[in-house]
Amino acid sequence: MSPRILILSASVGTGHNRAAQALHLALHRVRPDAIIEYVDVLDDTNRAFRRMYGRGYFGLVDRAPHVVGYLYDRLDQPIKSPRIDRVRLSLSMMNLQRLVDRVTRQPWDLAICTHFLPAEIIATLRLAERITFPQAVVTTDFDTHRLWVNPPCEKYFVASEEGAIHLAAWGVPSADVSVTGIPIHPSFAEFKSPVECRRRHGIGSTRPVVLQLAGGAGFGPVEKVHRSLVDVAMPLEIVMVCGRNEKLRQNLRRMTCPSRHVRHILGFTEQMDELMAAADVVISKPGGLTASESLARGAAMLIIDPIPGQETRNADFLLENGAAVKVNNFASLPYKLTSVLSERGRLETLRGNARRIARPHAAFEVASQCLELIEARAELTPSPGTPGEGRGEGDFERQTSFDIPNHPHPNPLPEYRERG
Repeated sequence: MSPRILILSASVGTGHNRAAQALHLALHRVRPDAIIEYVDVLDDTNRAFRRMYGRGYFGLVDRAPHVVGYLYDRLDQPIKSPRIDRVRLSLSMMNLQRLVDRVTRQPWDLAICTHFLPAEIIATLRLAERITFPQAVVTTDFDTHRLWVNPPCEKYFVASEEGAIHLAAWGVPSADVSVTGIPIHPSFAEFKSPVECRRRHGIGSTRPVVLQLAGGAGFGPVEKVHRSLVDVAMPLEIVMVCGRNEKLRQNLRRMTCPSRHVRHILGFTEQMDELMAAADVVISKPGGLTASESLARGAAMLIIDPIPGQETRNADFLLENGAAVKVNNFASLPYKLTSVLSERGRLETLRGNARRIARPHAAFEVASQCLELIEARAELTPSPGTPGEGRGEGDFERQTSFDIPNHPHPNPLPEYRERG
């Protein structure tokens, strides 16, 4: 029987959705007959909650980034009172009733969550015995955070050994954790010749190729970074990807570029795997997906302007592994980039370290283990008509209200264990 898999994400940034889409593609390649539904859970809510959850986050990042960092670190500590988590969960449940209906009205074999918001909804429904199918959680940064821990959960997929240790400190059994890396598009698992990629995209071969990324939304101080980039004295081939921000693209096209450089200003593209294969250096914020894609292509990273919280921890991971250089202010970017490109062997060392820690097959590893989880569970499932877990488990009577179990976060967790 074809497995029925629900992939849940949330469009808080683009990384969570990109990981979900990568898993969707990988699952279909591994199991073509699988019935897979991908849902951005913020599409299953009202406009006010969607704006608060998505745009509210980026508004804080833009206006008060240190507040974002403080909240991120504070929420990654043991909560003295469960009231904070209960209020947060109550708000989510109240505004995600359409998601609750979707989850409970159809039979699923597994839910895979690439954001903690749907993971805690699934966990809460299971504690209330409204659903019985298992879930898997896929983290999208190199470190893990307390909010990802949402038992009952059969499997956690994390990006690093350190992330797995952090989950163990929260009481997650080591057998339930797999270090797979962050799922990225299956195209990154295929070798692409840098020479051929440059030729296909009209990129020359006589200058170092520097790829500057602005993210899917073209968010952040991109113009300031670009202005510093074109100030580099060494002749460069610059490829600038502006995402969906057409205003940014037009502004950069009007920006003067010295004749020693060759510059390409692009909008949104689905050819990132080839552009990264063509690049010597990628200049970007260290989002988990972008960093994983860059590592998969063996490009050195220049990290700039990380968002306090998850991106600063991602930066730590890349720096500790010798795969990136951090630029602390825009004025120093020409010096840092020139050093990387001109110091003998430094660029190749960075690129070699990137390839060493890359996990380009992460999406396939997660997909295979999720299918194994479904198969193992099917062997224990009672035959049709037997009370218990079965294919009809999602056929529940509609509930217009929801009683949240009286547990913190919303589930009882073992006490956090400090690691020496």
